[in-house]
Amino acid sequence: MKNISKVLFLLLMLASTVSYGQKKSKKKGAEPAPQSQPAKAEKKSPFKKYSDIVTSDAVTDEGLFKVHMVGEKYYYEVPFDLLNADMLLVSRISKIAAGLGGGYMNAGSKTNEQVVRWSRVQNNIHLRSISYSNVASDSLPIQLSVSANNYDPILAAFPIEAFNADSTAALIEVSDLFLSDNPALSGLSENMRRQYKVRNLDRKRSFISRMASFSENIEVRHDLTYNATEPPSNFRSGTISMEMSQSMYLLPEVPMQPRIYDQRVGWFTIRQIDYGSEALKSDVKTYIRRWKLEPKDPEAYARGELVEPINPIVYYLDPATPEKWRPYFRQGIEDWQQAFEAAGFKNAIIAKDAPTKEEDPDWSPEDARYSTVRYVASTTRNAVGPSVSDPRSGEIIESDIIWYHNHLRSYRNRYLLETGAANPSARTLDTPEEEIGEMMRRVISHEVGHALGLPHNMKASYAYPTDSLRSASFTQKWGLAATIMDYTRYNYVAQPGDEGVRFVRMLGPYDEYAINWGYRYIPEANSAEDEKPILNKWIAEKAGDPKYLFGGGNSFDPSSQTESVGDDPVKASRYGLANLKIVAPNLVKWTSTPGEGYADLEELYGELIGVWTRFAAHVITNIGGVYEEFKTTDQSGTTYTPIAKSAQIESMKFLNEDVFSTPDWLLQKEILNNIGPSGAVAAVGSMQSRLLSNLLRKDRLERMIENEALNGAEAYKLTTMLSDLRKGLWSELSATKEIDTYRRNLQRAHVEMLAGLMKQDEKNRTDISAAARAELKTIQGMAKSASSRYPSGIFQYHLKDIDALIESKLSEE
Repeated sequence: MKNISKVLFLLLMLASTVSYGQKKSKKKGAEPAPQSQPAKAEKKSPFKKYSDIVTSDAVTDEGLFKVHMVGEKYYYEVPFDLLNADMLLVSRISKIAAGLGGGYMNAGSKTNEQVVRWSRVQNNIHLRSISYSNVASDSLPIQLSVSANNYDPILAAFPIEAFNADSTAALIEVSDLFLSDNPALSGLSENMRRQYKVRNLDRKRSFISRMASFSENIEVRHDLTYNATEPPSNFRSGTISMEMSQSMYLLPEVPMQPRIYDQRVGWFTIRQIDYGSEALKSDVKTYIRRWKLEPKDPEAYARGELVEPINPIVYYLDPATPEKWRPYFRQGIEDWQQAFEAAGFKNAIIAKDAPTKEEDPDWSPEDARYSTVRYVASTTRNAVGPSVSDPRSGEIIESDIIWYHNHLRSYRNRYLLETGAANPSARTLDTPEEEIGEMMRRVISHEVGHALGLPHNMKASYAYPTDSLRSASFTQKWGLAATIMDYTRYNYVAQPGDEGVRFVRMLGPYDEYAINWGYRYIPEANSAEDEKPILNKWIAEKAGDPKYLFGGGNSFDPSSQTESVGDDPVKASRYGLANLKIVAPNLVKWTSTPGEGYADLEELYGELIGVWTRFAAHVITNIGGVYEEFKTTDQSGTTYTPIAKSAQIESMKFLNEDVFSTPDWLLQKEILNNIGPSGAVAAVGSMQSRLLSNLLRKDRLERMIENEALNGAEAYKLTTMLSDLRKGLWSELSATKEIDTYRRNLQRAHVEMLAGLMKQDEKNRTDISAAARAELKTIQGMAKSASSRYPSGIFQYHLKDIDALIESKLSEE
């Protein structure tokens, strides 16, 4: 009975519970839910509604991405079909604090260039910096290892805020990317941060001023303000402010077909290590940097007709460029049209004025779509031609030529000093506008050459016989060097009476050759490797002709020197010296301005010493010099050839007679008595000591030893050179002649340098230390013997001091 009662009780309780639950549900108007299966709360979405963020107050710009400004917040709408696409992010300073960077930074200076990709990781969008230094084809297994061992850094991560209406794009807030101190986007290098004692970025004084989206790029301007203990200007503010420009440019989905670099033709390059190569090693692939030029009419191009490119190279002139110089800047740009015609293109490069605000309010020189020639208000004396390129292929995307205002002064000064003897119009501080314009034109051409992909070619000046530079017909046809990319600025060889010669450089035959080699369209080649036989054939056709050689400049090749002209350094420097001996006594007259002081005279006199130093240095390179001519294994001849013994002996004779002797022609009293109370002795001493140090460089002496070991009697021996130098520097002693102040200083320097060579070789003794010690002992003996022949006075004191100095140096070992 007890069990039956318990069952009935449980049934009554269950009925009561169900009845209560049903009544409660009906009261709320909801379907009853079993007590054993309670309703689950709906999970809250981590994303907001698009319309809650991009409100009617948003300012939106459509293009590569949609960009939105909502109050003080900025958003990118990142399309999913552009995730993992390669984009080039270029950072520039668009407005700069005075003095920042020490003169070689300016409004427009590039501070970083990197490939980036946007990617989605769960509920975040990542921005990665991508490197193409190490590569392999995606189809190869080794690509897995290349990817694992070259993991790309994440520059920034952004939570997805919302999706657009059709869920094809993610909305992210990017304000922090441009308002935080991100090194990848900052205008301050680590060195500048240390130099100016930068403490931190002040977020309250930093802001985004512009965000614009175009079909292929997004442009952002943002001001960054840093707290700094020692700013470069406005010191009491303790602040550095700058406006940065960020250009994000969509790179082609299929990169341009690259062209393989050949060191026999000079080009700027990109470099990749290809782990997918069939070579039995990781294969270094080097490609030239060039613009993508393809003919509008391939059939006409194939017939040899000049054809316009689909996309010509266009340079805009900075609106800040003075009106009177604009025609010369345009000429400097479009001078390259002739070179491109050699490659089959007409109107391949064009100069345009920048549009006005009314014509195009969005135009900006920092915009990745535009290449410009920037005119910078700066005391810096220089011009540069940088460019931005696709690291996958070497395709140049855009470039900005920089002309610094005070570069005019450099060219005026050099024009006066190097050509004034033979060129009457150069004998003034007020150089005729047309001639200054011609110089500017050629500087712009030189910098555009860099922006087209061409580096300096210092071997081009050696292509022309020195005496040909005195010929009007030769120089007017061929210029001063085989390329504008040499540092052959002026014709300092031309002598008074050489009528009609050209004094200023211009483009030459090498420029047409290099542009054809780098830019000619080769449709029959389906890969960079397929092009190689054709490119090699073009080089072989010019073999043996010095006009088509390339040399980037080095310390051992006299045919590849900066600022040189002609194929004979001794002859060219003799001509140059003859001209300077005319300029020096006329310098006061040519630089005097009534009512003005002597600041210009002082500046030009200092530069005159510099010009003479360069002339002398060209001759020094002959000593222990080696010609370098790049070759491939299928070519005859050798890459390195020592300079002939006779040329080195002649060079040593020139140095003793014209460089290490006291330059009385330089010591013009009318100049020295007007530019300072003293300093001539120190200036001349410094010049001669630098040149002597250059002559006694250890690497030069080592080449002489090696040349003797390989070529025996045909070589100019180290011991012979040191003996010839000693006989020249100490020639007064044998005839008991007066030893003037300049000479005494140079003799002391000679002893110190020989002792330095001996000390330098202390641990690993070579023939250099032995020869240096022998020279010191010989000079010591000469000084001891000669000192007794001189009467008491400075000459005797000097020689006794030399004796004591050498003794102390020898005893230090």
